[in-house]
Amino acid sequence: MIGALFPLAKPLLHGLDAETAHDLTLRALALLPPRTPPASDPRLAVRVFGKTFPNPVGLAAGFDKGARVPDAVLGLGFGFVEVGGVVPKPQPGNPKPRVFRLTGDRAVINRFGLNSEGLDAVADRLRARRGRGGVVGVNIGANKEAPDRLADYVACTRALAPLVDFITVNVSSPNTPGLRDLQGEAFLDDLLARVVAARDEASAGTAILLKIAPDITLDALDAMAATALRRGVQALVVSNTTIARPATLTERRLATETGGLSGRPLFAPSTRLLAETFLRVGGRIPLIGVGGIDSAEAAWTKIRAGASLIQLYSALVYEGPGLVESIKSGLAARLRADKLSVLDTVVGRDAAELAKLAG
Repeated sequence: MIGALFPLAKPLLHGLDAETAHDLTLRALALLPPRTPPASDPRLAVRVFGKTFPNPVGLAAGFDKGARVPDAVLGLGFGFVEVGGVVPKPQPGNPKPRVFRLTGDRAVINRFGLNSEGLDAVADRLRARRGRGGVVGVNIGANKEAPDRLADYVACTRALAPLVDFITVNVSSPNTPGLRDLQGEAFLDDLLARVVAARDEASAGTAILLKIAPDITLDALDAMAATALRRGVQALVVSNTTIARPATLTERRLATETGGLSGRPLFAPSTRLLAETFLRVGGRIPLIGVGGIDSAEAAWTKIRAGASLIQLYSALVYEGPGLVESIKSGLAARLRADKLSVLDTVVGRDAAELAKLAG
């Protein structure tokens, strides 16, 4: 029903600035009555890092930063939800305006700066929903002014590990000064060791995931993949938003805004990096493909590049929540057409070819 209403609501939402429209969407979802998620085609079920996902289509971090509506989102048909990013202390983020629609490019630029209500508020909401089912994870970061950023990740892990199915360590946001420095091999090794130890101390079966930037070199990818494997990370999320501005962007004025670019222009570079990552770690840890997914065909390509699961966010701004069922239906149709019974047989099968993807 909510998907059918989107064409009517879209002109109204897009008549507002992007952040106001987003806030209204969250409020509307919070008012929805509890809903059992629609059944997914059994062929779409995925089992990775000890969890069973009814389908591979997830909501990426950034949409529900405060964990206000994870159950409403699951009710839209998503196979899993990642809330956050969360940092220990409340922080307002960067000054507004800080998010921009590049409509002609089907893209978004944001420089939120990890605005967060803080760890306590998010933990309270996640604690209140325990027992409701559905796969829910959380994206964690560090406060901008933290004297010890590694300690921030540890604090978030210790508090949230008992409350979620997975924790995504975000060292790849472009909007917190210095955060991407934590992708360096020595820093990352220490960070992941401490996060995994904090998870173990919490006696939680929570998976630890690592989200990487699309702007890294292949040498840096080699180092990050090796570190993640050595420290027992259970999946890699590829990728975050990009600081690059492709020459193909048509919204030239808005393209000059600082921040992370997401949406359709991110599809090619993030898919290329996903394929390169699969060629390095395929078969040892699963990958979650993120960036520019706005159709079943795009989702299928991510899976062929190496993704066991996928996530989207920016495409919802333009396509609405009906996109979720459209992708699921399209993936099931491809499996039927290829006479395949499970998605696993498709994961990474064209990684070598897609690693050469131009973009």
